[in-house]
Amino acid sequence: MISKIKIFIEEVLVELSKVSWTPRKDLINATWIVLISAICLGLFITTIDLLLSRGMHAIIR
Repeated sequence: MISKIKIFIEEVLVELSKVSWTPRKDLINATWIVLISAICLGLFITTIDLLLSRGMHAIIR
C-alpha cells in the first residue's frame, strides 16, 4: 500500500515538472481583470434589478 502511494507521488511530481506555468505577472493581471469584471457585472445586475423592482412596484400600486 505504501509503495503504491510512493509511486503515485513520484508520478505526480514527474507530471508537474512537465506543466507550463503562467508567469506571476500575467497571473496577477488576469486576476485583476476577473475581479474588476465581476465587480462591474455585480453593479450592473444590482442596478437593473433595483430599477426593475421599483418599476414593478410602481405598476402594482
